[in-house]
Amino acid sequence: MKILSCAFATTAALVVLGSVPASAQQVTGVSGSPSATTTIDSKQLPPPPPNFGGVIKEKASESTPWWPPRVVPPKGAPNVLLIMTRTFGGVIPTPAMDRIAQAGLRYTNFHSTSLCSPTRAAIITGRNHHSVGFGVVGEIATGFPGYDSIIPIEKGTIGTILKANGYATSWFGKDHNTPFYQSSQAGPFDQWPNGMGFDYFYGFVGGDASQWQPNLFRNTTAIYPFLNNPGWNLETAMADEAIQYMKQLKEIAPGKPWLVYYVPGATHAPHHPTPEWVKKISDMHLFDEGWNKIREKIFANQKRLGIMPENAMLTPWPKDLPEWESLSWDERKLFIKQADVYGAYLAYADHEIGRVIQAVEDLGELDNTLIIYIGGDNGASAEGMLNGTPNEFTTFNGVAVPVKDQFLWYPFWGSERTFPHFAAGWAWAMDTPFKWVKQVPSHFGGTAQGMVISWPGHITDLGAVRRQFHHVIDIVPTILEAAGISQPETINGIKQIPIEGVSMAYTWDNANAAAPSRHTTQYFEMLGNRAIYQDGWVAATTPATLPWELSTKSPPDVITGYNWELYNVQDDPTQFNDLAAKMPDKLKQMQDLFYAEAKKYNVLPLDNTTLARWDTPRPSLTAGRTEFTYSGELTGTPPSAAPDIKNKSYTITAEVEIPEGGAEGMIVTEGGRFGGYGLFLSKGEFGIGRGKVVFLYNLLDLKRTAWEGPELEAGKHTIVFDFKSAEPGLGKGGTGILSVDGKEVARNTLEHTTPITFPEDESFDVGQDTRTGVALLEYRYDPPFKFTGKINKLTFEPEPQAQGKN
Repeated sequence: MKILSCAFATTAALVVLGSVPASAQQVTGVSGSPSATTTIDSKQLPPPPPNFGGVIKEKASESTPWWPPRVVPPKGAPNVLLIMTRTFGGVIPTPAMDRIAQAGLRYTNFHSTSLCSPTRAAIITGRNHHSVGFGVVGEIATGFPGYDSIIPIEKGTIGTILKANGYATSWFGKDHNTPFYQSSQAGPFDQWPNGMGFDYFYGFVGGDASQWQPNLFRNTTAIYPFLNNPGWNLETAMADEAIQYMKQLKEIAPGKPWLVYYVPGATHAPHHPTPEWVKKISDMHLFDEGWNKIREKIFANQKRLGIMPENAMLTPWPKDLPEWESLSWDERKLFIKQADVYGAYLAYADHEIGRVIQAVEDLGELDNTLIIYIGGDNGASAEGMLNGTPNEFTTFNGVAVPVKDQFLWYPFWGSERTFPHFAAGWAWAMDTPFKWVKQVPSHFGGTAQGMVISWPGHITDLGAVRRQFHHVIDIVPTILEAAGISQPETINGIKQIPIEGVSMAYTWDNANAAAPSRHTTQYFEMLGNRAIYQDGWVAATTPATLPWELSTKSPPDVITGYNWELYNVQDDPTQFNDLAAKMPDKLKQMQDLFYAEAKKYNVLPLDNTTLARWDTPRPSLTAGRTEFTYSGELTGTPPSAAPDIKNKSYTITAEVEIPEGGAEGMIVTEGGRFGGYGLFLSKGEFGIGRGKVVFLYNLLDLKRTAWEGPELEAGKHTIVFDFKSAEPGLGKGGTGILSVDGKEVARNTLEHTTPITFPEDESFDVGQDTRTGVALLEYRYDPPFKFTGKINKLTFEPEPQAQGKN
C-alpha cells in the first residue's frame, strides 16, 4: 500500500452524512402547501410531475391553489464530500488522513484503474472505466465506445442522481472527464461538470495545471484570480471556495444536503507547494537516505500498523532503475530536492483537505458524517523519467533533461518558474511494497490505493483494518446505500445500464470484519497491460514497455507480445511469487475470464499504442480547417480549439492599427513559460525599445528563438510570420521569416520544434496573455500584457501535416 504517515496514502476522500435504507415515499407538510416536501422512488429521473391537486374555477377567489411538493432526499440522507487527491508516500505527514484513520476503518485492498481520468470516470459513475468511455486518458481518445472519452447518457453520474433527489451538487478542482475536444467555451457542455449533474464547478479542465496560474473556470467561464495576486495558489483558493460554498448552503438552506466533489490537482505534476511548506518538509530530511532505504522503512511501518500482514514480502527493486548507492553526489542532491518539493506538495494538500474537513465540523455536521478518504487515483507516477524534470512537458514531448541542466532550476524548484516532476525511482519507492507504478494496471503498484472511512456512531471498530477487495466503482453504490436512494431506471427518459460496483457498507459492521469480499471479480486494462482478479487470484501481463521510457518505437503485438503471471494474492498480497509456470490450467482459466470481462465492458479492441493515439484524428472545432480568423480579444481557448502549428508549415498574418504614441502588448500566443509561441509588440525597458515587432518561439523552456522587427509608428500595419518546415515528421525544424508591411525584417531557423503538445494548462489568447509569458529574460513582460493597439484581423493558415520519419 502506498502509505502516508501513520495511516496510509490518499486520493479520494469522501464524506457522507447519515444513512437510511431505501424506503417508501416520505411526505412532510400539508399536500399542496408551499412547505410540503416529498421523497421519490428514484426509478425515473427527473421524476414525473405530479398531478395538480387543487381546484380551478373561473375566479381565483373560488379556486384552490396547489403547489407541487419540493423533492428532498430520504430523512437522514447524507451530505457527501468526495475528496480526490493524487497522494502517495510513506514518511510524509498527513494529519488530515490520520485523523480519519484513527476515527474509523483502514482499507488495505482497494483499487483504481491505474490512470487518473479513467479512475475519475469510474468513481463518479459506479461503472468500469471502459464502460463509460475512459479506457485511457481523454487526450488519446479513439473512436471506440470504450475509448472515446464520452460518458454515455445511459450511465448517469452520482451528481445527476443526487441532484434529482434534492441535493445541492458541486465540483471543485480537477475535471479530467470533459472530452479534450469539447473543452472550449463553445461547448457542448453536456460533458462538463455542469452537464453531468453538478450545479456548480470551480476548477481546471484537463490532466494537470499549474497551481500558480491554472486554466481555471467558474462553471464554464474562464477566470484569472491569480493575475496581479502574488502568492496565490489553487490548493488554498480551492479550499476557501469549497468552505464558503458549504457555509453558504448551511445558512441559506440548512436542511438541504449537499454533494461536494473535491478533487485538487495534488499530487499530480506540477508539484507546486508554497515556499513555507517546502522549507517545513526540507527541514525534516525525510528523503536524505534515498529511495531504497525509504522503501524498507515504509514496509516496516506497514507491518507495524497491520496494513500489511506478517507474511507479506517486499518485492525486489527493478534492474531497470538505479540503486540509490549507485548515484553520483549531484544526482542525489537533485533527487532529494525533487522529493522534498513533492513531499511539501502532499503535506500542503493534506493540510488544505484538513481545513475542509474542519469546516464540516465547524458547521456542526461532522458527527453525522461518513468520510471516505482514498489515497491516489493511480499508482505513483514515473512520468518524470529516470532523472525527473523541471518541466513535465519535456516528458510529454519525449525530451529528457540531463541532471546537470536541471540545476538551473534547482533554487526555485516547485515555484511558478518550474512545472516539476520527480525521478522514476521515487515512484517505485512510493508504491511500496508492490511492483510497478502509474499506467500499469497489471500489478498493484499501479492500482492499490489506501483508503480510510469513518462514521461516528455507525463505525465503532476504530482504527481497525479491512482487507476485503474493492474497487473505485464501489464508491457510488456505497453512497447510494448510505443515502437510502436506489439506482434510477431512467434518467431524462433514457434507460440506465446497471451500476457495476457493489456497496462497501457491509464492511462497517464489526461482525463482517473478516467477511468475504462481495466484489469477487474485477478486470484491469490500460495501454495494453491487463489483469483479472477473482476470489483472491490475479492473472496479469508482464509490462512490455517501461512507463519512464518514452519511445517512438512500435510496441509488441498487443495479444501475443506479452507474458502472463499468476498470483494467489490471498496468501501473497504483494504479488511476489509468480505461479504461472506451476499452475498453467489456473492461468488459462483466468485469461479466459479476462477476455469474457473485456467483451462485457467495452475493453476491446485492445490497443497498446500511445504516440499514435495521441496524434489520431478526433472530432474537434478545428478539424479540416485551413484558415482561422480572429479580431479584438479572445482568451482562454484550449489547445483543442486553437489552430495547430506543430509539425507543419504555417503563416500568421496580423493586421493591426497603432495609436499615436505607439503600442505594446500581445497580439497572439499559445503556451507560455514552459513552451509555446507569441507574436507581440515589445514592452521595452525604461521607455527604450517599446513597440518592436517580435515573434518568439519557446522550445519547452529549454531554448527560446526570437525574430525582431522595427518599432511600429502610428497607423495601420500588416505583420506576417511565415514558417516553412524543413522536412516532414515530429519536432522537425525549419525557417521562419518575419515581415512588416510587405518587407522582410528578420529570418531565423529552428533546429527543433515542439513535437507533441504545448502546455495543456495554457491557452490560445488573442490581444493579451492570460497565464504565463513565453519570454523569460529578453522581451520579458508581465501578463496579461494587453495589446494597446487594435487588432483588425488576425489570420492563421496552417498547412496539412506532412507525414515522415519521426
